[in-house]
Amino acid sequence: MAVTAAVRAGLFYFAGVFALAFLLGVVRILWLVPRLGETVAVLVELPVMLWAAWLWAGLLLRRLAVPRRAAPALVMGGTGFTLLIAAEFALGAATGTSPALQVAKWDTVSGALGLGAQILHAFFPLLRISLGRKTG
Repeated sequence: MAVTAAVRAGLFYFAGVFALAFLLGVVRILWLVPRLGETVAVLVELPVMLWAAWLWAGLLLRRLAVPRRAAPALVMGGTGFTLLIAAEFALGAATGTSPALQVAKWDTVSGALGLGAQILHAFFPLLRISLGRKTG
């Protein structure tokens, strides 16, 4: 039962984060990158994305009754992360970007920042439950 709730929460976690990332990505690519450059544009986008993912993780943990234990939180975050990376590769394939080129983008400053944020977002459910135990 805990795994089912965690996977379900991970699906919703992915969907919400992906939807916002898609919208912010359009803004970043069309308006920020031409004015600020790729790295600065990513640095502008990341705090918004991470803040939203943090809030979304907390909301889902409460609403979908994910058990307040490490394993379900990691399943939720891992599911969200795995689907986010899969969606990134699928979008890349749809636009003609090979998997090798997709991975090579992570070797740039902006790509490493984005990947780092995606990894961090995967741990937000665990961090939320850990902080929740300490603060009440």
